Amino acid sequence: VQLQASGGGGLVQAGDSLTLSCSSSGPTTISDYTVGWFRQTPEKERERVAVIDETGSLRDYGDFTKGRFTISRNNMNNTVFLQMNSLKPEDTAVYYCGVVGTWRNSKLRSKYITWGQGTLVTVSS
Repeated sequence: VQLQASGGGGLVQAGDSLTLSCSSSGPTTISDYTVGWFRQTPEKERERVAVIDETGSLRDYGDFTKGRFTISRNNMNNTVFLQMNSLKPEDTAVYYCGVVGTWRNSKLRSKYITWGQGTLVTVSS
């Protein structure tokens, strides 16, 4: 499965909202997988932001999201979304989406099968 992450690339202000999208192409679609959003900065390793299972019934979030972020999916359109509200400067990072075979492995970055190219989110204070 090939993933494309989009929705970043510009500059937003602290407190703003932004929605990222992760779509798939190829014969295998994103709808067949648990999907995770991770983020990375030059100073930190890639950290898990949010994950959602194939059906959308299971979701889990990194502690730092504290109710500000919501992950969702539309399997008809092969897209997973990350709605980010009340953005903070410390949310500035490159955001990546990836797919993993099972929910059980969704917290383990090393288990992810493939990643999208990443989309940059920059939040100014």
